Amino acid sequence: MAKVILALCVAVLSVSSSAPLIAYAAAPALAIAFWRNALALGVLGPAAAVTGRAQLRRLVTTDRRTLWVCALAGLALAVHFGTWVPSAKLTTVATATALVNTTPIWSAIIATVQGVRLAPVIWIGIGVAVTGAVLATGSDLAVSGTAFVGDLLALAGGVAAAAYTAFGARARTVLSTTVYTTICYSVCAVALLVTCLVSGTPLAGFPAGAWLAIAVITLFPQLLGHNLINYALERVPMTTVNVILLLEAPGAAVLGWLFLGQLPHAGSVPGLVILVAGVAVVLVGAARTGQATTIADAGQPPAGQQPVT
Repeated sequence: MAKVILALCVAVLSVSSSAPLIAYAAAPALAIAFWRNALALGVLGPAAAVTGRAQLRRLVTTDRRTLWVCALAGLALAVHFGTWVPSAKLTTVATATALVNTTPIWSAIIATVQGVRLAPVIWIGIGVAVTGAVLATGSDLAVSGTAFVGDLLALAGGVAAAAYTAFGARARTVLSTTVYTTICYSVCAVALLVTCLVSGTPLAGFPAGAWLAIAVITLFPQLLGHNLINYALERVPMTTVNVILLLEAPGAAVLGWLFLGQLPHAGSVPGLVILVAGVAVVLVGAARTGQATTIADAGQPPAGQQPVT
């Protein structure tokens, strides 16, 4: 159990560093989003080519429907990164992280669209979380229009993260983690590359510090953090891990304060606290009513498939 606790501590610290590193990096947000996926693909691609060769061949020859599903998941992942990464530069890292972590809320809503009747406690949690989000974003609107836009982008990133895994629900049952993630990262990287080229976003010419930040984002939040989460999910309940991961928001706030001198706007703090509490109610309520797996399948994925921030 000590190893699991250590793994979760390092995982929370790793994913909490994402928003502060994005805010720090002197590079365009879309370029950061592209490079972190492209670099991660450089690590996962060779492994998928070796261990998943048979699965990749089957996708191309006989199971193109699953391939298309993976492609849709990759596009949703591109929307996730294309909205959330810019949000970390427009609003505070604490607010961006808290709002993007509303994914379980959108997952529950996706489940209702799929015909699932949610328990009342889950709807209560959704109501609490939405109230917190409204309070936090409303406070930012009073402070800065730019921060408000960042809040909306972070929320969109949370919705896209839920869509990412909802699209991949079928694919995850027939593909290994490495193969599924590699395909998603490939589509995501291409979509972000096209977006950068069309928008005229530079992909090079950044200072050394920016490249270092991008490398650290890829290594820790994107690779190490989520591999450790997968390790923990094999040993403790999914709900426990997801609730612990809500510490990412305060963790990002602390790192943002220590290294960037950045604090969330005072008026947004109550809303952020209410928001995180609401998400926790959804996760715990889903576990106690036996609907944790249902919500997980809709958008908060099992081991190996966490949306990355």
